[in-house]
Amino acid sequence: MAWRTTVLPDREVVDALVHPSYTHSSPELTQALADWPGVHYWSRELDGTHLILTRHLGRPRRERWVLHGLLFLATLLTTTFAGAVLAGAIPLENILDALSGATRVPSLAAEWARGLPFSVPLLVILLCHEMGHYITARRYELDVSPPYFIPVPLFPWTPVGTLGAFIRLRTLMSDRRQLLDVGAMGPLAGFLVAVPVLWLGLLGSHPLPGHGPLAGMLVSIGGMDWALGDSLVTLVLRHLVHPGAQAVLMSPLAFAGWFGLFVTMLNLLPMAQLDGGHILYAALPRWHRRIAVAILILILALGWLWSGWLLWGTLVLLLSRGRLGHPPVLDSYRPLPRSRTLLALGSLLLFVITFAPVPFRI
Repeated sequence: MAWRTTVLPDREVVDALVHPSYTHSSPELTQALADWPGVHYWSRELDGTHLILTRHLGRPRRERWVLHGLLFLATLLTTTFAGAVLAGAIPLENILDALSGATRVPSLAAEWARGLPFSVPLLVILLCHEMGHYITARRYELDVSPPYFIPVPLFPWTPVGTLGAFIRLRTLMSDRRQLLDVGAMGPLAGFLVAVPVLWLGLLGSHPLPGHGPLAGMLVSIGGMDWALGDSLVTLVLRHLVHPGAQAVLMSPLAFAGWFGLFVTMLNLLPMAQLDGGHILYAALPRWHRRIAVAILILILALGWLWSGWLLWGTLVLLLSRGRLGHPPVLDSYRPLPRSRTLLALGSLLLFVITFAPVPFRI
């Protein structure tokens, strides 16, 4: 009945209002959509049923795969070293000796290898998180980069050797459905991997009858015990695997699973352009800024309990250039289908069950 064509640098988007007689499946329509050189989906709106078609324009962008590969290998190196420290294979106070032990290559290799049970599952969790974003974005023909992993020099900057990973979205989203799908699939994919990793790691962890003032999940870093904060997920898993234990000394594998859930929680914070911010804007665009400001105030208040919240809130503000709002999508008035409303509610539930008010205590 009517249509609008929008040409973007990376793709063409056709929004067609379909005549009622064509809104049901037919052999002709099915074949026509199968021949379309792109993707499509339906949207039921107040004025009728819309068909949104998207196809890629131009040549595929040449990605800098060498850079992505080098960042991944560097992150594997730093996280493996952190894992070796966690496993007690490399003393924290002798890091320079561990890095320069050219005269004892076999023993040095064995020491570093003990960090792999931490680094490999952690990078798998991070990779699955980012690939959830990437594959969903590519499904919608969006111009998106492969994951950039962030290696970090070791202690005292981070006990895990990385600040995670991210992808770059280099185009405008067509509507809130796309934004929600791309934003939600990353945390969901990472969560589905992190939970079994944590469970398997807890099976290899050691219950302790009592451990002084610290209780719950403990990890030893350089001879210093750190208590890891519980979320609903970690609390349930810990009591299922080690019922009655006052404290559990976490294996490197368990710590990798816990950190994967921690990253999931941080990304699901509903503010700015974090994954949670994308989901919030997709579900409630008019309320996004007000809720984001409230979450920022909450984070700053929680800084009295854990100073890391102050650092994370400051980092989010710097990366968003002080803007807690969200950039618009091409068609912000297109309603979310019921299935996506359920996905938004599921993402909120995922945030609630992974939230740890005090992630670390020393």
